[in-house]
Formats: sequence, structure tokens, C-alpha cells
Amino acid sequence: MTDTEPQPEMLLPEGRLSGRQAFVDLVRLAFDTAAREGWSRIVLCDADFADWPLGERDVVASLNAWSTRGRSLQMLAREYGVLRQMHPRFVQWRVTWSHLVEAHACASAPGDELPSLLWSPSWTLQRLDPVRCTMVASRSAERRVALQEMLQQWSLKGTPAFPASTLGL
Repeated sequence: MTDTEPQPEMLLPEGRLSGRQAFVDLVRLAFDTAAREGWSRIVLCDADFADWPLGERDVVASLNAWSTRGRSLQMLAREYGVLRQMHPRFVQWRVTWSHLVEAHACASAPGDELPSLLWSPSWTLQRLDPVRCTMVASRSAERRVALQEMLQQWSLKGTPAFPASTLGL
């Protein structure tokens, strides 16, 4: 393949997957696909997002390409301190696009109870075991609805968190 030939678009996989690198690659691919396909909504849920590639240049570039009127990103985490420390590019993106982001903290949730997943209107990625990094990726409408309902329940338990700016005296 030469540099002038178009690159084939990567398709989001389905099924059981495993491995930390596979997880990171799928998150990158999901954000790229979200920008390309114009997903209206993305929900991210994890205890602290420590091992997500949210601060990488390519991910932030995909988020910039995705960000437009009518889009929304919902985030659920136990706490956001690790994300702030480890992903400064994402934190800056969040400041710029604060009107698209809704973040809640579920501080009372034990870290292993809060699901680790990426949800969209067309595809989901759920880490069943974040330590061993076993995952299920799916386009199934039934799975999307079930995960959406689970995320809604966690959201109701959470409180607003991860503000775009911190105002003080």
C-alpha cells in the first residue's frame, strides 16, 4: 500500500477480548469511530480512568473531531483525582468542551463494583475484569439497553463532579 492509497477504516470488533493493549487500542478506535460516525452520545464509566488512554494526543484529536453541537459525553467515576493527574490533555479538552460533558462521582461505590465500560448508541465495550483486562464488545441492542439501564442507576447514585473549572476565593 502506498501513502496515496486510502487507509481502510478499522471496524469495531464484537465478542470476548482480553489484554491491556487490546483495551487501550479499542478505546482509541472507539473515539476515532465516534468522530467518523458522529455518535450523538458517549458514556464512560470506570473507578478512576487510570488505565484509559484519555490523555493521548490521538484520543483528544478524535474527541475534538467528535465535539459538535448536539453531542454529549457522560462520565461516571468513583473519583476524578487520578484522571486529573494522569490525563492533563483530556482535562484541558474537558474545559474547552464543558458544555458537552456531564460528570458524576459515585464516591460510595466500592471500586470493583462500578462497571468499567464505554457505551454508545451503536457499540459497547465492557471490561468484565479490569485487572486481567477481559472485555466484551458488542453491537447488540439488547446489551446496549441493559448497560444503559445499569449506567442510569449508577448515575442516580452519583453527585456532580469533575467541574471544568474550580472557582474559589
